[in-house]
Amino acid sequence: MFKYYGKLSPYLFLLPALVILAVFFFIPFFQTIGLSFFDYSSSIYNPEFTALKNYIDILHNPVFYKVMVNTLIYLVVAVPVLAIFPLFIAVLINQKIRAITLYKILIYLPVIVSIVVAAIAFKWLYAQEGILNYIMQLFHLEPLGWLTDPKYAIYSVIIVTIWKGIGYYMMIYLASLMSVPNELYEACDIDGANFWQKHMTVTVPHLMPAIALVSTISSISALKIFAEIYVMTKGGPLDSTKTIVYYIYEKAFENLDLGYASAMAVILLVIVMVFSLLNIFVFERGKYKI
Repeated sequence: MFKYYGKLSPYLFLLPALVILAVFFFIPFFQTIGLSFFDYSSSIYNPEFTALKNYIDILHNPVFYKVMVNTLIYLVVAVPVLAIFPLFIAVLINQKIRAITLYKILIYLPVIVSIVVAAIAFKWLYAQEGILNYIMQLFHLEPLGWLTDPKYAIYSVIIVTIWKGIGYYMMIYLASLMSVPNELYEACDIDGANFWQKHMTVTVPHLMPAIALVSTISSISALKIFAEIYVMTKGGPLDSTKTIVYYIYEKAFENLDLGYASAMAVILLVIVMVFSLLNIFVFERGKYKI
């Protein structure tokens, strides 16, 4: 009897985590798929079963393609910066320099600042009479509509995301740098390699799993960006900053069209899974045999 319970003990330890996953992930996940087959636009209490109509309507909706383009811009601009720049900072911070702890704290400080607080602060900076335009006027430059001009709005919001995430990803790289053998750096010094050669031939190959992790996390974060958009622009001007997650929120909680929003959420899930798999296979393709 005790032997039988001994075999079950690993599953008993996993049971609390499985219950939490079931309640907060799997059940809502399948409920969302179920909701996507109903039309709530006419009545939220008596939805009409419409099968794939919501998905078809989404694919014929020009606003959906607009928000997907905005989301793609967010992905293409933010992810490379968040994958490369923190690595560069981590390599510099990993050197033996004075006051290194202070530098780490200053760089990591934005991570612990609430995203709402950060977005409000940057909204003040970007204001028409804000600090940035004041500095531009000192140099006799025309002030910009950082959040009111469709040409600049989304990039202004992206800067907030990058500022907020650099310290977090830098810490991931710093932790990975501790696993790189010092003997390899010493061999590079003996061979006469310069700073860049040493890190391109030793550091980057050893940090590929960390780079894959950062690329995956930052890609998912870029695809589901919401708080910055909600606080700073509400999707404007002219939908120039409206992303897929904000559009889902707008349809679900402002228009109460739960079926349409659920269908978009399912599409977003598929897109996130595709990007995650691409990141894994690109950076760690040697570990997976297809």
